[in-house]
Amino acid sequence: MIAAGIAAVLMAALHGPSVDRSMMKSHRVVILGGGFGGLSAARSLARLPVEVTLVDRRNFHLFQPLLYQVATGALSPANIAAPLRAVLKRQANVRVILGTAVGLDARRNVLLLTDGELPYDTLVVATGVRHHYFGKESWERLAPGLKTIEDATEMRRRILLAFEAGERETDPERRRALLTFAVVGGGPTGVELAGALAEIARHTLANEFRDLDPSEARVVLLEGGGRILPTYPPDLSSAATRALHRLGVTVRTSALVTDLSEGCVRVKQGDAEEDFRAETVLWAAGVAGSPLGTALAKEAGALLDAVGRVAVGPDLALPSHPEIFVVGDLAARNDETGKALPGVAQVAMQEGRHVARVLAARLRGAPPPPPFRYLDVGSMATIGRGAAVCDLGFVRFNGPLAWLAWLFLHLMYIVQFGNRVLIFVQWAWNYLTWNRSARLITERPPAEPGSPRRANSP
Repeated sequence: MIAAGIAAVLMAALHGPSVDRSMMKSHRVVILGGGFGGLSAARSLARLPVEVTLVDRRNFHLFQPLLYQVATGALSPANIAAPLRAVLKRQANVRVILGTAVGLDARRNVLLLTDGELPYDTLVVATGVRHHYFGKESWERLAPGLKTIEDATEMRRRILLAFEAGERETDPERRRALLTFAVVGGGPTGVELAGALAEIARHTLANEFRDLDPSEARVVLLEGGGRILPTYPPDLSSAATRALHRLGVTVRTSALVTDLSEGCVRVKQGDAEEDFRAETVLWAAGVAGSPLGTALAKEAGALLDAVGRVAVGPDLALPSHPEIFVVGDLAARNDETGKALPGVAQVAMQEGRHVARVLAARLRGAPPPPPFRYLDVGSMATIGRGAAVCDLGFVRFNGPLAWLAWLFLHLMYIVQFGNRVLIFVQWAWNYLTWNRSARLITERPPAEPGSPRRANSP
């Protein structure tokens, strides 16, 4: 009997939280999106008698806060992505489906996929946001944003190709344009991109070219507001600006991008407009709700804000359809002071857990939990090696200590332990050598004229 008990304990430890399938009810929970909000909701439902189906068009969970490090060659895509099936394989009441949602039928409680339908009793929408070009959608081709692995590798390709083209360029004006990088948007992503670009030019690529001095590169950070990191306290914005200046980044505030064309950026500051040449433009200036927000408005009567995010009630459900929840960046929700919640991972994760609490109360027939309230654990942004800003609410600081805090907290939020180890080792090596070993140009090479092309060739 003792041996059997020990065996049961060991099996429980190996297989994680268990769900008694004999008690499983027919309540079907469909979670759309495997990001921070969707994955948090799925994990929080582990011990409830529900059948969970997680749907995502990708088979992996992506740690978006480190996407800029893929874009700048510090990490490879596999370092910051974890297969969803591997993450959830020990949670018996969850199945993962690879699929793309195109809409829903709220009257029939059915999620519409490109290849079929998926019925639900409770729907959790966590599809996030996309790039927002303020009505200038043609700019997307000229200035890629940073939301997906493909975005990051495209940015990396453009950045590295600019240096490669500069190596062969003999016209000084053309070379100057090739080595000018414009980053649009002074939020955390824009600041991190600008700092990383400056470090690449001044340190990583040093002595790697024979006819080019990479340190001649010019990085321009354009922010439409009065200061960079506008959601941070002014003293931290000032500290970030000083850190960028030390790296050689040109910071221009109150600078609105009014037009983009091939190799040219038009900027308006006050009443003056200026055109300057920049062959590489990177977009970090705004977000818009995913197309599922529009579907929720059409089919479920959801209200959308100016950028297409979905207004939710205190329990994160649609007021008109309490069986539909929206979490993460797609949800438009204010805190108790009336301030919009930030689009960060912690908000999405806390919202995912709250949905599980609401659903647990409904299944038990118990009173609902208190309205969702975001516990602000602080915000931070890194500017470069040994430079970061950190706002924990009760204390604010910057410099090396903030940088170490940024490293530690980002490591702890990586989903898989193996990825934490790999990233830690890579960061340590990068710190010692200034190297960024994932500097790969991965575009498909053109076929040589007259060469045969196999059916299975790329």
